[in-house]
Amino acid sequence: MGKYVVFLGLALCVWMCGNSEASSNRVSENTPPDGSKIFKVYCVTCHGAYGDMQANGAKDLTKSELSLEERVLIITKGRNVMTPFENLLSEEKIRAVAEYTMTLKK
Repeated sequence: MGKYVVFLGLALCVWMCGNSEASSNRVSENTPPDGSKIFKVYCVTCHGAYGDMQANGAKDLTKSELSLEERVLIITKGRNVMTPFENLLSEEKIRAVAEYTMTLKK
């Protein structure tokens, strides 16, 4: 009987942990992507934390006059040596990054 209770307790624990993870994933699916966080993962190496680093031929985002739609296109398709992100990020994440880059403009 003791082994049965331990097994049942363990199974219940695994089930509860699995359900809480599933619910947190559902919440994150409905949460809009954070352009700032995505920028820090994919863009900071060349553009820098403030968008003005200009490494590897990157443009200074603090001086960019590009519209939001132009930024979305460049992030999606790439430009010169910039990597296209259309196969790495969803359209929604690309737009979030483009919107974030608009806040870097001085």
